[in-house]
Amino acid sequence: MSNLDDLYRRVIMDHYKNPRNRGTMEDGSVTVNLNNPTCGDRISLQLQIEDGIVKDARFTGEGCSISMSSASMMTEAVKGKRTEQALELADQFSSLMKGEEASFDDYEDIEALSGVNKFPARIKCATLAWNALRKGVEHGHGQHEGTEN
Repeated sequence: MSNLDDLYRRVIMDHYKNPRNRGTMEDGSVTVNLNNPTCGDRISLQLQIEDGIVKDARFTGEGCSISMSSASMMTEAVKGKRTEQALELADQFSSLMKGEEASFDDYEDIEALSGVNKFPARIKCATLAWNALRKGVEHGHGQHEGTEN
């Protein structure tokens, strides 16, 4: 195993064991609930969007280390960003999962998930939180439930 693989594994496990932005918000937020039945991952994502800016992002749920660390990284990356920038990050993440070149200048931890694209069954684990982000930003209000197929 290369030093880079080892570093990436440590970053993923750090986010899994010490998730950022885990919890819920009281009010004024969009809630999106998604699950990945293949792996048993579930996420409830809350976004506080004001004036086109993601003011806060929180998540709860359970699942494998890939899905939970991806949710932690995503919430860190999008806080304070304009919704267009958040969706751009989601597009970049999709590219990363396809094995394409992607850059996360402001938040490099996401690159630790680059190896997931070698394991097609795990891509849905990694993209679950990002798909919830897309739904939350696009709908902008209310509560959304769904299953990722």
